[in-house]
Amino acid sequence: MQQLVRHAVIFEPDDPPRQGRLTFLDPGGTETVTIAEPGGTREVPATRVPVAEAVAALSRARNDETAHPSARFWGAAALVALQFVARGRILPGLSAGDFDAWRAGPFDADDVRRVRELADAMPASARAVPAGGLLPDAERLVRDFLDAVADAMPRSPGAVRATGTSVFASVKPVKAPRLRLWAEEVAAGLDAGLRLSLRVETSGPEHAAFRAVAQLHSLADPTLVADAADLWAGRAPGLGARGRIDAVIAVRKAARVWAPLEALLDSAVPDEIVLSDGDVNDLLSGAATRLAAAGVDVHWPRSLMRGLSARAVIDDDGGHDTPSFLGGGRLLGFNWRLALGGRPLTQAEMDQLAEAHRPVVRLRDQWVLIDPDLARKARERELKPLTGIDALGAALTGSVEVDGEEVEVEPGAWLEELRARITDPEPVAQPAALAATLRDYQLRGLGWLDRMTSLGLGGCLADDMGLGKTITLIALHLHRASGPTLVVCPASLLGNWEREITKFAPGTPVRRFHGPARTLDGADDGFVLTTYGTMRLDAARLAAHPWGLLVADEAQHVKNHRSGTAQALREIPAAARVALTGTPVENNLSELWAILDWTTPGLLGSHTRFRSRWARPVESGQGADKFARLVGPFLLRRRKSDPGIAPELPPKTETDRPVSLTQEQAGLYEAVVREIMQQIAQADDMARRGLIVKLLTGLKQICNHPAQYLHESQPRLSGRSGKLELLDELLDTILAEDGAVLVFTQYVAMARLLERHLTERGVATQLLHGGTPVPRREEMVRRFQDGQAPVFLLSLKAAGTGLNLTRADHVIHFDRWWNPAVEDQATDRAYRIGQTKPVQVHRLIAEGTVEDRIAEMLAAKRSLADSILAAGPAALTELTDAELANLVELR
Repeated sequence: MQQLVRHAVIFEPDDPPRQGRLTFLDPGGTETVTIAEPGGTREVPATRVPVAEAVAALSRARNDETAHPSARFWGAAALVALQFVARGRILPGLSAGDFDAWRAGPFDADDVRRVRELADAMPASARAVPAGGLLPDAERLVRDFLDAVADAMPRSPGAVRATGTSVFASVKPVKAPRLRLWAEEVAAGLDAGLRLSLRVETSGPEHAAFRAVAQLHSLADPTLVADAADLWAGRAPGLGARGRIDAVIAVRKAARVWAPLEALLDSAVPDEIVLSDGDVNDLLSGAATRLAAAGVDVHWPRSLMRGLSARAVIDDDGGHDTPSFLGGGRLLGFNWRLALGGRPLTQAEMDQLAEAHRPVVRLRDQWVLIDPDLARKARERELKPLTGIDALGAALTGSVEVDGEEVEVEPGAWLEELRARITDPEPVAQPAALAATLRDYQLRGLGWLDRMTSLGLGGCLADDMGLGKTITLIALHLHRASGPTLVVCPASLLGNWEREITKFAPGTPVRRFHGPARTLDGADDGFVLTTYGTMRLDAARLAAHPWGLLVADEAQHVKNHRSGTAQALREIPAAARVALTGTPVENNLSELWAILDWTTPGLLGSHTRFRSRWARPVESGQGADKFARLVGPFLLRRRKSDPGIAPELPPKTETDRPVSLTQEQAGLYEAVVREIMQQIAQADDMARRGLIVKLLTGLKQICNHPAQYLHESQPRLSGRSGKLELLDELLDTILAEDGAVLVFTQYVAMARLLERHLTERGVATQLLHGGTPVPRREEMVRRFQDGQAPVFLLSLKAAGTGLNLTRADHVIHFDRWWNPAVEDQATDRAYRIGQTKPVQVHRLIAEGTVEDRIAEMLAAKRSLADSILAAGPAALTELTDAELANLVELR
């Protein structure tokens, strides 16, 4: 199909519509057709494709500059047809040959205009037809095509429920002449020229009676409006010759949505109906909304629409002890408060509203239309009380969820003051015992941490790597002076924490709770440092010790709230909790929930509720502003690129370095694609996902070096990989200029091959990976910073965080990770406070391979909001076979 769209294509309608075909004038086609064009006829080879099989390719062709204009046109028409289907704009009926057929419609005024504009744009090459007559009318041909697409789509069991018969669920054409009368009635609505609206009116001194007056609007000219009685009597010129028929059709369609409108069909003139109080309540309770969705507007008397509204009010009496209140079991009163014209109702007025038995009530010398939902709120004023943390969340977002409905909230004075305190914390002076001068942004971070921890709320300091989260936390410990601080961190960072504490807080006790002889005896002040692994094993001992502050460094290690590490961390009580991480979200918002639910339990609710109320809407592009208001006070995020944050940092240059595959790599690449794609085509869903991950992993390894993919024990390395050749060239240049370089790869096996290759070339190098012991890691960092090993090979996962390697002025990513945030963290080992030289970042990308396409995806991902990132290779397992083939094809 990808090649066919480069040729002219014509549409041939058929009966039933779904048997219509798209005929591509393909020089390699196996059929011959005689087509009529302006000026004569000609015979051409062709390939005929059923409409249903061609829709997907045509939809993609509409934006393909290599596609023929006629293919692009029918692609645009296919998109319009699919949008009609998605909107439910399809109706069942019979074709001219009495076959079951779905048709596109009913159309509103915008739909009619869109179809006509599409027809006007039809190129002549899309209208050629097999010889035998005049060129078809463009609009008729477009409508036939829309019908063909509509007829091919909804063949499912749902069609039985929609039509009451299995006829319209059959893929095979079914003759059903017995349905002819019913089908004509339904089909009449496809081209009805009128749309119904209702105008609700009242009469009597106390609005004792309601009625609904029917009005008809022309779809061709929306400015033409008439009462149904005038149209019936012929006093509505311009609404069409078949106005009476269209009026009945419009009313019948509306009556299917709201049954009381059937009364219009029982009267001699479809003009008006008398509404009972129940009818009015029904309209107010949701029937008007359903009618509007069906194209029927309901207009209410302006005199009765006085702006009666409701909001939820949180009651508080002030004077709370904030930490115990937010973390304790105290509850706040939560009630409905109604207002008229913005002025709250008194209790007596609320009682009057609650006791009303009609849809109207007299308040403040005026009649007001009552929504039944508002009347219910007046009767059931008391809502379920809120916990302190839930009340704070409501005050921050301005709304709360009540029975699945998002309602506005009015916080009390004390809550409003608390909201202001945490959203705009006061600055604090740096501790006198701190042996350093904090930058302005670090002082602001200290003030924020002090405010949050003093309130017992906790927080996540999510500054970019290298902006000084460690020194800020040390300053917080000195400022609080409230007992010992437990720091939980990756093993590779124990030495860094110990050095920083000794340097910036001299005299402050610091010990490691790590190794076989670990003890907490005498740990009544200062810092205690432990690893995530040790914490998990010794959670009970750590939980029995009183902590003034608990810190989770590189907190993304507990982003999976179900993991044993995350659960163990939750078992350790502390007066305050702080998470430190440069990437609060790597893959999805559940990771942010895991961190904040630890620092501030209850703020985001349970994980299930968080996913439904916040994560799914935000990840689909809705509600991000409100979510930011909720989490903003608990998450401090600064970037190096922010104005005034790190002006002393030198420039950073990032360059994609394309390389060609060697002949061996290209042959391996194509063989693996061919073999595994065949397996994928025959696999079930679970096996298919595993095969896709295997395919992508294998291709990336081939792009690195054939020896890595083939698992060769003593391979010849030179001359077999384009990346390796470029790496040699880059290293020769960097080392000749007395530079230092970090080389990251996600594969330890590849790192070992690089270490062997560079050693054979006489390059001083060292390799750090997940299995490197902690003392050895610290020694490697020292050697690199001292210039003894200018090339540092690092496993991305093991060394992408926590290390301070500012001697490097070059960073090479030998292969690409799925998430740009992880790559940025690795780069930040060199590009951080303390770096004085410009940093060059090189990303090696194999041209024409999956790496090329992944690079494009990562570039797009960097432009997304920081809170929403794709899920890496897992997302690619959902690709169709065609999309996957396009991704991995060697070009």
